[in-house]
Amino acid sequence: MTQTTTAPAAEPRTSDAGEIHADPSASGWKLTLREFLQNKLAVAGVLILIFFVLFAFLGPMIYHSDQTNTNLLSTDQGPGSGAPLGTDSRGFDILGRLMLGGQTSLEIGFFAALIATVIGTLWGAVAGLIGGIVDAVMMRVVDVLLAIPFLLVVLIVAHRYGSNTFNLSLILGVFSWLIPARLVRGETLTLRVRDFVSAARVMGGSRTRLIFRHLIPNAMGTVIVNITFQIADAILALAALGFLGFGIQYPNTDWGSQISDAQTALLNGYWWEVYPVGIALVLVVMAFNLIGDGLRDAVDVRLRKR
Repeated sequence: MTQTTTAPAAEPRTSDAGEIHADPSASGWKLTLREFLQNKLAVAGVLILIFFVLFAFLGPMIYHSDQTNTNLLSTDQGPGSGAPLGTDSRGFDILGRLMLGGQTSLEIGFFAALIATVIGTLWGAVAGLIGGIVDAVMMRVVDVLLAIPFLLVVLIVAHRYGSNTFNLSLILGVFSWLIPARLVRGETLTLRVRDFVSAARVMGGSRTRLIFRHLIPNAMGTVIVNITFQIADAILALAALGFLGFGIQYPNTDWGSQISDAQTALLNGYWWEVYPVGIALVLVVMAFNLIGDGLRDAVDVRLRKR
């Protein structure tokens, strides 16, 4: 009769003095999560964001409304049983319109932040690692682009190439990578003199390997924190474009375009055309800022509560 043996589970390391040390990477993430969950404002931001994501993407499956064809017989009607939040100047159900605008605003916000983060992270990592004249030239390019009015350039490009979800995501992302580039470059300047990077250099690691295997992974804390602020900034920029008439075109919509369409609503006493979309926009941007603040405090050891 043979006995089968199983490999023992991984155990924490024990020092000569008998102290038990857990896996540092696992304990680091657990500590970060614990610190984040202890931040009540950050948790509130997560809950608000979850609500609006469900509201925008799952809401239309439950609450059905026609957001394509206008209904001029029911324009500017107040909240009632047929339309819980009333109708706008085209006869669209505002609750359904709010869901549709939320989808567009969140999608463009996420995609634009992703594009900006990828470009900025690569640019900053390359500049910080190579250093010297290459770093100086690359960062002067960033300084010059930062001096150009962001909204003016986006308005011109959006007007030239059209306003749809893909184009606006690309435009906002391409013109929003400058801040991530400076942040990642600063992290890279700190990381490149660390022992593990020096060891990788001695072992013959290429610059590509150093960037993707050592520098960017160790700068992910800064990148993750920044991406939440990037999403909030992209949503606000989209709202500004929509308010100025360069947002998503009819029959689609975004929250900024809805506010633009309802500019005269308050003067006529149609508060339901402005307040719901305004509150949604403020809450979503606030949620991302709260999450970003919470992540920053949790990731940065110096800001953790003891």
